[in-house]
Amino acid sequence: MESFSFQKLFFGITKANQKIVSNYLGNFSGYNHDSRDIALTYLRFFSKFSINPTEISKVQNLSFQYFIKQQEIWKNIFNESITEDGQKEFLPIDKRFAAEEWSTIPHFNFIKQNYLLTERYIMKILDDIISSEERRQKIKFYTRHFIYLFSPSNFLFTNPEALKLAYKTKGESLWIGFNNFLNDLEKGRITQVDESAFEIGENIAASPGGVIYENELIQLIQYSPTTKKVYDTPLLIVPPWINKYYIFDLQAKNSVVKYLTDQGITVFIISWRNPMPGMGNLTFDNYVQEGVLEAINVTKKICDVKKINTLGYCIGGTLLSVAASILKIQKKDVIKSITFLASMIDFTDIGPMGDVIHSALFRKIERGEILTDGVLHGHDMESAFNLIRAKDLVWHYVVNNYLMGLQPKAFDVMYWTNDNTNLPSKMYLFYLKEMISANNLRKKNALVICDTRIDIGVIDVPVIVVAFKKDYISPPETVFTTTELVSGSVEFILGESGHVMGVVSPPSKKKYGHYLHGKLGNGFDEWEKTAEFSEKSWWLTWVERLKQQSGIEIAATKELGNYEYTLIETAPGKYVREKCNGCLNMVNENKNLQIKKRQLLEFNN
Repeated sequence: MESFSFQKLFFGITKANQKIVSNYLGNFSGYNHDSRDIALTYLRFFSKFSINPTEISKVQNLSFQYFIKQQEIWKNIFNESITEDGQKEFLPIDKRFAAEEWSTIPHFNFIKQNYLLTERYIMKILDDIISSEERRQKIKFYTRHFIYLFSPSNFLFTNPEALKLAYKTKGESLWIGFNNFLNDLEKGRITQVDESAFEIGENIAASPGGVIYENELIQLIQYSPTTKKVYDTPLLIVPPWINKYYIFDLQAKNSVVKYLTDQGITVFIISWRNPMPGMGNLTFDNYVQEGVLEAINVTKKICDVKKINTLGYCIGGTLLSVAASILKIQKKDVIKSITFLASMIDFTDIGPMGDVIHSALFRKIERGEILTDGVLHGHDMESAFNLIRAKDLVWHYVVNNYLMGLQPKAFDVMYWTNDNTNLPSKMYLFYLKEMISANNLRKKNALVICDTRIDIGVIDVPVIVVAFKKDYISPPETVFTTTELVSGSVEFILGESGHVMGVVSPPSKKKYGHYLHGKLGNGFDEWEKTAEFSEKSWWLTWVERLKQQSGIEIAATKELGNYEYTLIETAPGKYVREKCNGCLNMVNENKNLQIKKRQLLEFNN
């Protein structure tokens, strides 16, 4: 540990203040608009509430119940009848307060239970007295973050775990935590994972293969076979462009790619470019044409087949649905089957994601407040999605990293989550407005992409739709509606866990099961009631279905590509190694260089 000194502490505090002030001034316009939006939201709420006697009466009744419950907690905290498990708990245990000190020490127990009671009371008010669903969700989002902010676990003198550790380490944990805070300030984001534990191409994204095609937007990777025979119909995976592709190729023990190649499937995957400043004019059409359609064409030619199987994950599935519609309308029968993995085509209900994707975000992008030369920084999107689960993805790390001086663990999934890509503003605004806000993708002929009117209903190939029960990005009820939009044979699979961990579900793990064989045609609730549960990974069911669409077995060849598309470089390729900051720092360095040249010219004159 770096030794403590008051001089280092003083300089550390000074540096932190400078960084905070600099960040505030640099983002003043955005903060100003956010503050105004928050203020107006609460002003509308209190204005409506204060003139409605019925609503006032509701709050008074809830307040009375709150004070009665608070007195019960206080009385029982100091009751002499203490069980072996500690004081009687009136409220469900929150994992922020899982340590035994929160229950066995009376005043910390009261602080904890009083906080949880207050949290429940405030959210109950918002549920009961706001009529508009959109307004309710907005004010609940803001209020929830204020509540999380004031959790007693976030402050040293109301957190018994942090106090105990500080006493045990003679203050060392606090000094380490302070230095962790300074390092994160310098980095501009909270550290959630031990980034030094992974290196792309070495112990993550390391399955053997090669880049056999590239353009300005994608690299197409073909993976080497691991079996003597392979099925003649390949699989093309379309990952989301908001993260890197290697959620499908983490470590060998949980790699989708390795599992598929071990089953005799020839796998191709798109590695999206991390857009550089100046690439903001890339459109959704570009992502369809130069991305998915080009990858389908190359995959088909390399394997010398008329049709291929496809899988699209998250936004990649949305993009794949557009490409499949275009191909059908153009009478190009080149897709044999489609798997939509945690993907939305209908955006009627986008769940908690609606809390961070709204008209205020559209205006910020249009004003260029959060752009660098037309490009939205990937870390801004990461921060937005962290806010959806702030308790787990923000405050958990604030407490662990800063109050307790702990170092984040080496976790491959979290490493991938932190490895974002930038987004071209023109493409992203089209997606936000036309698909998420207007929900035009599910409407026949409402969108024109690549000079084609999009109709998802023309997709008549076999489709498998996979959703996850705890998915907060693509809610399973919304994902399910895809089964009602396509016109071919369709199967719905519901996996356990969430948007990311649900994907990483190798059979050897035996942690998450899945539901299948539910009754289609009468909505998600009816399907869920009639579905069967399997303790096994959804990978097993899906690969069984995939093999049925994969043709005959042929002898595997170790050579990648063909005479037209030769090996460019070994996997994972260069695009996946590009970092958000690296891309954006280049333009900042160029700007600084231009400023220095101009200053020098003015001085010489």
